[in-house]
Amino acid sequence: MRSVDPWPAAPVLRALPPVARLDMDFDVAPVLKELADVAPGTWSKILIMTGEGLGAPATQSDWRTIPLRSIGGAQSRTDPGGPDLEDFADTAWLDRLPSLREVIAALPQPVRSVRLMALGPGARSPLHSDTKWNLPWGVARLHVPLVTVPEATLSIGGEDHCWAAGQLWYADFTRGHTVQNTGAATRVHLVVDVEVSGELLGLLPPVFQRPEHVEGYLFSKPAVQLTMDPAELACRFEVPGAFLSWEELDGSFLEDTSSVEVSTAEVDGRLVLSVQGKPRFGLVHVGGDEFRWSGWTTERTIQLKLDDPQPHVVLRTRRGGEEWSLRTATAAVASGGGAQATTSSTAGI
Repeated sequence: MRSVDPWPAAPVLRALPPVARLDMDFDVAPVLKELADVAPGTWSKILIMTGEGLGAPATQSDWRTIPLRSIGGAQSRTDPGGPDLEDFADTAWLDRLPSLREVIAALPQPVRSVRLMALGPGARSPLHSDTKWNLPWGVARLHVPLVTVPEATLSIGGEDHCWAAGQLWYADFTRGHTVQNTGAATRVHLVVDVEVSGELLGLLPPVFQRPEHVEGYLFSKPAVQLTMDPAELACRFEVPGAFLSWEELDGSFLEDTSSVEVSTAEVDGRLVLSVQGKPRFGLVHVGGDEFRWSGWTTERTIQLKLDDPQPHVVLRTRRGGEEWSLRTATAAVASGGGAQATTSSTAGI
């Protein structure tokens, strides 16, 4: 999330509406009954996730959250998540709020971050936009209003929105937007990030389902079990510094002349990417020796081609059907060889 990102960062977004109601509604009465027992002091400040990692609270206003699914299932992770050592997991809150568990299970899958978000009286966010949090990068943010207040609105695309309780809504939060509450009561929404799937598109209005628009979306790819010991994939190589930030402008890592040493290694039975010797990202196999980062989509992957006569790694980023790639030499850790600098690159759009 930045103050205001350039928009649109993907051309397809210009052809799509800023908000859309999905073809699914919920009875929020059971949820509200459970929320009545939640103490006000249990709501926490909303943290942000940047390309550098976990950041500071999004605002000092009375805008608070309870995480229901987060990175590693941690209740302290009130951010929406992103590339990390762990993937998403349910927090202990879902055991206390079974009606919300039912709502989440009915939503398009796979589900990533899930948060209750409360906008208190007088609260107002700064104008901001959420980098790459939309269909071209493999994720969509959905809202289910639970407690609505006429004076509590989302301002986006030049209009103010106040959605009815129980409805399911999408918004393009890569656009500049604010939320504000000039009323005397607290607005509460369930905010859910889902990966892009056919199930999601089937609930969106027809304009989202046009073939020429679907080509601009990045669809979810399931994890694929490794057929080898992760320890066999230990290696060292160098990457442009920009490649380590998911907030970089698409493909700009190809122009970055900086170089950062990274390595892969087995940690507690899984493959981890370390940056300058410090574990930074879990690696999830998506097939063909290609790995996405835990907590993220295939917008950013590495492909380990260690059995090649010239062992190398392919760095990739994606935006819908577009792809940028860079090939870099690698050295097996076991051999004691040093990481090699980038030797060639292939960029495709």
